Amino acid sequence: MKLDTIKKLQQKKYRQEFGQCLVEGEHLVLELENAAKKQADLLTSTLLVTEAYADWPTLLNKQVISGKQMAGISDTKSPQGILAVVPTQAIQPVYTETDVAIYLYQIQDPGNLGTILRTLGWFGGFRCLLSPDSVDPYNPKVIRASMGAIFHVPLEQDVALESLSGRYNQIACLDMQGEAITTPAFQQSDCYLFGNEARGVPRVQLDALQAKAFTIPGAGLIESLNLASAVNLCVYERQR
Repeated sequence: MKLDTIKKLQQKKYRQEFGQCLVEGEHLVLELENAAKKQADLLTSTLLVTEAYADWPTLLNKQVISGKQMAGISDTKSPQGILAVVPTQAIQPVYTETDVAIYLYQIQDPGNLGTILRTLGWFGGFRCLLSPDSVDPYNPKVIRASMGAIFHVPLEQDVALESLSGRYNQIACLDMQGEAITTPAFQQSDCYLFGNEARGVPRVQLDALQAKAFTIPGAGLIESLNLASAVNLCVYERQR
């Protein structure tokens, strides 16, 4: 793949067209290579490095480029000098039917999604479902914020909200009027639904799903929590 084409992968339409995404930095490349031990298709990724990383040991196809060329394709202001081009179809973490689902409805902030994936990767036993019109999980900002968890958390895109009732027996959602997440009933759900950062989930659709409402008890001094913080607290409580 030409460097001009690789630079285009910073845009969603080209990531979708070419089926590739960018993974940049030492830590993320290490996570990619670790994941490749279980997901062999990841070995088809291409590693681009500057002279500083020319001796980097890897099973990936490695190419050495100049610092100027790296700066031209990097998504960061100060590139480390190591970047991988990864086929998105190769990112297929292993999951089981017992994994608990975290469903995100039209989430827009790449930092939020990356942070949520990082939390799910830390605890394990979860899979992430994204509704249509959600942020692209292969956005470089998502991948960076996930700290490599995107290679370890099963992810499914374009999952229609209305499809959840046919897949899961008990769906939970957050609502200021719900029961506390510390109640035993919170542990019984197999799917946890979280809405868009600004709009939440349309009430009519929530009612149709018969989602059980829960709340995160607080002091009531502010209106709400950041979405990623809310998911993190719920995941911790579910595992606890």
